[in-house]
Amino acid sequence: MRINRRDFVKLTTVAAAGLAAVPAFGGLSKAFAAPAVDRAKNLDPKWTKQTTSVCAFCSVGCGLLVNTSLETKRAVNVEGDPDHPINEGSLCAKGASSIQMTENPDRPGKFLYRAPYGEEFVEKDWDFCKKRIARLIKDSRDKSFQEKNDKGQVVNRTMGIASLGSAALDNEECLAMHSFMRSLGLVYVEHQARI
Repeated sequence: MRINRRDFVKLTTVAAAGLAAVPAFGGLSKAFAAPAVDRAKNLDPKWTKQTTSVCAFCSVGCGLLVNTSLETKRAVNVEGDPDHPINEGSLCAKGASSIQMTENPDRPGKFLYRAPYGEEFVEKDWDFCKKRIARLIKDSRDKSFQEKNDKGQVVNRTMGIASLGSAALDNEECLAMHSFMRSLGLVYVEHQARI
């Protein structure tokens, strides 16, 4: 039997409609309707707070709607923002799964650290990593800090650290990051979108 593309689409559409309508297959129509009902129940404004955000995966800057539980203060749902001018509510596969960046039980909570000139990796937690990064920033800043330039003018800058911003940050995050970098005295502050 020869079949063209148009006939194939017609056959698959009829087959899918038939499967969804037949309760003998476990009530597929109920299975498709259940997530929407559950989702509406989960997004009840009585116990969640909805905020807008920006997807952090690439530099397109798609808008997200994030529902956070008022009880646990954790994200319960992330979806595309229909009022956002870039994505108009649609999300790619990465953006649709962006809730896994924060609400993922498989996300590692410990990290492997190898001391300078060391040969073995040792497991460390977040607190160690944050303190280590802060210590390295402080040491590098202290070593490369210039209070005055060659002409004797006060510059208060550090030439040993650079910052590369992300296009996935929203305006408020960019302002906070830029203000922090300038408060350290950084001169080399760049952004991903310009490179």
